[in-house]
Amino acid sequence: MLRHYDKIGLLIPESVDESTGYRYYSESQLPEADTIQALRTMGFGLSVIGEILNKYENEEEMEQFLMIKREELLCQAQETEQRLRLLDNTIQWLRKDGNFMDYNVTLKTLPKRYVASVRQVIPAYDCEGMLWETLNKEIAGQNVKPENPGYGLAVFHDKGFKESDVDVEIQVSVDGTYQDTEHVKFKYVDEMQIASVTYKGSYDQITRVNKAVAEWICENGYDFDGPSVCIYHVSPHDARTPEDLVTEVCFPVKKKEV
Repeated sequence: MLRHYDKIGLLIPESVDESTGYRYYSESQLPEADTIQALRTMGFGLSVIGEILNKYENEEEMEQFLMIKREELLCQAQETEQRLRLLDNTIQWLRKDGNFMDYNVTLKTLPKRYVASVRQVIPAYDCEGMLWETLNKEIAGQNVKPENPGYGLAVFHDKGFKESDVDVEIQVSVDGTYQDTEHVKFKYVDEMQIASVTYKGSYDQITRVNKAVAEWICENGYDFDGPSVCIYHVSPHDARTPEDLVTEVCFPVKKKEV
């Protein structure tokens, strides 16, 4: 370590024996060595320590370094606390329901997108296909190019489950700009943070998956921040059987205010 300190000019020995290579330090260098060790213990890197030592006599500069490191460590502590909470809750869920790990909840960000959108009140959830028919029919004349990689999704604007007259919006990400039609609107959708589960198989699992994601949100320090979303990675149009479907159930979320 002393060799490395010497190499980077952090703590240069008072003298070096040319025949043995031994480095000799004086008692007057002990305070500087102690300072380096103290700063390392606080979490400072060697490059920053070198900069600090050059400004060590300036109290305002020193306080600035220390305050920046304090904020950095606070952020790390919050991230560690969040990871510990996730681990503890996962352990509890496993003990409560051995099937929990069938649905792995992840936290991620959906990027800002430009989409073709159709939103209507339809008789029931299983009538969503009529929205896709409308979209495909009305954009056919514009040679709309899907974004690559792209995906279709549905946004469920009602609060909670409804037996009928459901407010559903479908979206498909597109590349380029196009003219609105009677029912299709082209628009930008802002970036959003989501908690989600991606699963393979039929839509019969939707209720269980929604429950798993909702419980995860409530137990991990987040609040719901918008209507639920289903992303169709492998849609009924592409799947040979219901078991080939790949769906991602998502809820927009935000950190719970303390």
